[in-house]
Amino acid sequence: MMDCRKLWSSTNWEKSFVLFLLSLDICLIGVYSANKDVEEHLAMGKKLLAAGQLAEALSHYHAAVDGDRKNYLTYFRRATVYLALGKSKSALPDLDKVMELKPDFTAARLQRGNVLLKQGKLQEARQDYETVLKKDPSNEEAQQQLQLLSPIHSDILTAKDFYANKQYDAAIDILGRVVDICPWDAELREIRSDCYLAVGDNFKAISDIRSTTKLISDNTNAYLKLSQIHYTMGDAEDSLVQIRECLKLDQEHKECKKHYTKVKKLVKQLNSAQEFKNEKKYQECVDKAKQILKTEPNEPEYLLKAYSYLCHCDHGAGHIKEGFKDCDTVLTMDPENVDAVIDKAETHISNEEFDEAIRLFQDAQNKDQESRRIRDGMNRAQKLKKQSQRRDYYKILNVKRTASKKQILKAYKKLAMKWHPDKYEGDDKEMAQKKFIDIASAKEVLTDPDKRNKFDNGEDPLDPESQQGQGFNPFGQGFNPFGSGGGGGQGFNFKFHF
Repeated sequence: MMDCRKLWSSTNWEKSFVLFLLSLDICLIGVYSANKDVEEHLAMGKKLLAAGQLAEALSHYHAAVDGDRKNYLTYFRRATVYLALGKSKSALPDLDKVMELKPDFTAARLQRGNVLLKQGKLQEARQDYETVLKKDPSNEEAQQQLQLLSPIHSDILTAKDFYANKQYDAAIDILGRVVDICPWDAELREIRSDCYLAVGDNFKAISDIRSTTKLISDNTNAYLKLSQIHYTMGDAEDSLVQIRECLKLDQEHKECKKHYTKVKKLVKQLNSAQEFKNEKKYQECVDKAKQILKTEPNEPEYLLKAYSYLCHCDHGAGHIKEGFKDCDTVLTMDPENVDAVIDKAETHISNEEFDEAIRLFQDAQNKDQESRRIRDGMNRAQKLKKQSQRRDYYKILNVKRTASKKQILKAYKKLAMKWHPDKYEGDDKEMAQKKFIDIASAKEVLTDPDKRNKFDNGEDPLDPESQQGQGFNPFGQGFNPFGSGGGGGQGFNFKFHF
């Protein structure tokens, strides 16, 4: 026959609680309720436990408890399932009820002692272990657990002393041992999280604080703290998630509301800046990055993000001088930031400083051999350098590479008025005609998005060689800058259409 006393004293619920519960049927024959409905719920709970369906089993034990308030076994089964689900606070009242109904139930008292120990309630755990040993002096588990209590108590006092004296590493070392034995002690986890924060280990601090949200009901302060840590780490999205949890518990929480307002605004700005960057809306990107700096002027992670957006978008928006300055700011904050090196090189390209752009791309390539963006940028800078030694449409119209279509048309109109052979007042009509052809060519390329893109990437769309001889026409589909008249500057029928 099975020795039930040995079973109850040695079974560890964390390792084999289902086996333990099912074994109780052998040891507790005759303790089931006379209530048939209760028996059915207990049987169904047992079946679901065997299948590992804890939540479903728990619902049947709720029904069994409601159906028979005097049956200690239903409370004990429910408490054990609560523990398996990590709900120690819910398990304790059931174990207390078992002790009230059946004080000599050693397995339940031992289980309660273990729960109290895990919660860090050492004195209460001691009382349960000593009571078990009075009834069963040979109970090995109770003996072992009782021997742990004095060293744990001493370790806790030492750890708190280290913490108070800001000896954080020493406190963490001791708390590591203590928390393994008392994992449900919220105070110990809070102390250790503060120690982790003090030594800069934010991820471990987050893990301990998150545990306290389960150990303490309505723990708004923990969610606020989690949100603040994520915020300082630069994880604005995660910060927003955590602060919302705080407000779910208390909509009027003053600090949470204040932090939520700021984080929500910052997340929106960061997302908008990224969208503008992706869509190449560079001026909008610049404007949004400046808003980020106003919203959060202090936290390094967000300063770096804002200046990175400025570094990338400045040159596209035509802010060359600011682009150099903002990229240098990023590289001062993060010297190994390859993207900032690339963006600075792109700014040099916009400023037609191709040699410096090539040098920066080489520096970036030394840091990242696999980057396609670096390879493409290097090739483009080299092509543009060669192109600059030939015909440069931007220089012909005397506009910057970042000039808008409106600025290009304005420059074209001004130069066309000056150099059109019919308008030219000098004697060298042939020279005027040549200049006007160059001006018209520049206007055609720079006002056509596809052609301008090719030119910006180092390819002249009006160069016969780059077109591989495919029907080259420098003026597109039948365009003639001199109208229908003949050559030599005679019969020009010139009109401006903008």
